[in-house]
Amino acid sequence: MTSWITKASSLPLRICRFYFRGVKDPRVNSWFLMSSPFPTLFMCLFYAYFSKVLGPKLMENRKPFDLRNVLIVYNAFQTVFSSWIFYEYLMSGWGGSYSYRCQPVDYSNSPMALRMARTCWWYYFSKFTEFFDTLFFILRKKFEHVSTLHVIHHGCMPMSVWMGMKFAPGGHSTFFALLNTFVHIIMYFYYMVAAMGPRFQKYIWWKKYLTSLQMVQFVFIFTHQLQLLFIECNYPKSFMIWIALHGIMFLFLFSDFYKVKYTQNGKKGHQGACMPVLEEEKANAKVNGQANGQANGQANGKANGHISNGKVSSNYTTPQSKVSNSVYYSNSITNGFMASEESRKRCIRFCSERK
Repeated sequence: MTSWITKASSLPLRICRFYFRGVKDPRVNSWFLMSSPFPTLFMCLFYAYFSKVLGPKLMENRKPFDLRNVLIVYNAFQTVFSSWIFYEYLMSGWGGSYSYRCQPVDYSNSPMALRMARTCWWYYFSKFTEFFDTLFFILRKKFEHVSTLHVIHHGCMPMSVWMGMKFAPGGHSTFFALLNTFVHIIMYFYYMVAAMGPRFQKYIWWKKYLTSLQMVQFVFIFTHQLQLLFIECNYPKSFMIWIALHGIMFLFLFSDFYKVKYTQNGKKGHQGACMPVLEEEKANAKVNGQANGQANGQANGKANGHISNGKVSSNYTTPQSKVSNSVYYSNSITNGFMASEESRKRCIRFCSERK
């Protein structure tokens, strides 16, 4: 156990050494963004800065954007895109020719090996399209959803996938991408339906199980990776441990989110991992509206016969109401003054004279 922890702690240094001394895949060196790690690293760092600092600051004095239709189109695109990547992973190896126990990387120029490498690149590219998840949160001023979990989850993935793409575009660790794209098919389909409004949200009662599926995914990922510790396999051990640690880290982060969100012991709050759940936002808006309405009612005592506890008060009926429109009761307060019994009688007598 101690030796395994020692290996894990020295992993970043081993990966750096592997980058400078390791055998880079010459097939992908000329592909877009693959010649150097710095463009990807810069985009990841800028993403984190924009998500937590720049984006909220730019939206501070602006109204939130209404992006319901944009979210429907975006999530539909991500569902189709993830489905296609998942299909390509199956067709280029995991659907038959790959071994789930030990799968070395095929560095040849065979059609199947190149198809797998291209699929890995598209998976790498998809990690950038997922940055829009965060952008839409910020444009809609849902800053509570841009949690630490969310930023870590999205921010570190492009750099991690770049390393795998540079040295091992195929083989054992692509099982991680296969599972991840499958989960994303379900996840983005869920958010697409949620964005369609209340009429369709009754069909997505299984929201709670989506987080469970994500956690099961991470268990499968690190279990699949760590089996190479006990068998001989011609696959880079550094990447195997790196992907396994991703699975373990995300498992703990998502399990903490699950406890906060769905268990009685957890404190209620927004720790959004991905896209906003629109029906939850509607419920929160309703609660906030009721709270604000109550506060405003107590302070101002207005709303045409509505009192601040939300019940309708109709102290005068027609024709008296023709005059009483200017007199509103709010927990025994009339336009900021205490309403005595005598003042009420005077008002009724005045109404009767007018009649």
